[in-house]
Amino acid sequence: MDFKIEHTWDGFPVKHEPVFIRLNPGDRGVMMDISAPFFNDPPAPLGEPGKPFNQLWDYEVVEAFFLNDITEQYLEVELCPHGQHLVLLLSGRRNVWKQELPLSFKVSRGETKWEGKAYLPWNYFPPNVTKFNSFAIHGSKDKRSYEALYPVPQHELQQGQKPDLAKGPEASVFPDVNKGSLLQGNLIFSYLSSSPLLVTS
Repeated sequence: MDFKIEHTWDGFPVKHEPVFIRLNPGDRGVMMDISAPFFNDPPAPLGEPGKPFNQLWDYEVVEAFFLNDITEQYLEVELCPHGQHLVLLLSGRRNVWKQELPLSFKVSRGETKWEGKAYLPWNYFPPNVTKFNSFAIHGSKDKRSYEALYPVPQHELQQGQKPDLAKGPEASVFPDVNKGSLLQGNLIFSYLSSSPLLVTS
């Protein structure tokens, strides 16, 4: 399955080459491939490449969310062009119950583009994933840019509304916008419909 992040979180076209994401399921998990522009803004996190880094959402990242919208369990995957990653398991908004899970993640990076490969084991996913969304974030301070595969519909935006992604694990929602609206891809992953329970150790 191939996807391109072509809009900002509030529905405007991005002004650069879109982030490309490919999800390729296998016997033991899903390979997530990324090809994206490299902005190098903010600078690299201080953490070791290839290792989990808490609060990675404050840096340049590509994120993916896999949600069961009945139980509100979801898997959050954050990948950085400098090699750091963050994998969170949540049960309901802001309720993180597993974090900094190990991940096989490899990055190749040039001056203006980066590519990454992350292997997501099946037992990281909630059972019966029904919805999916992905985000790309870069820039510093007032230049911070939030892009979404499935943006908030413009008719649902409220005056002065801002993205909630900077606040971390609840990044799959925005204020006053429910998950069903934001994660509106309604993408039913047939290969996830019978996936095992979330990892418990």
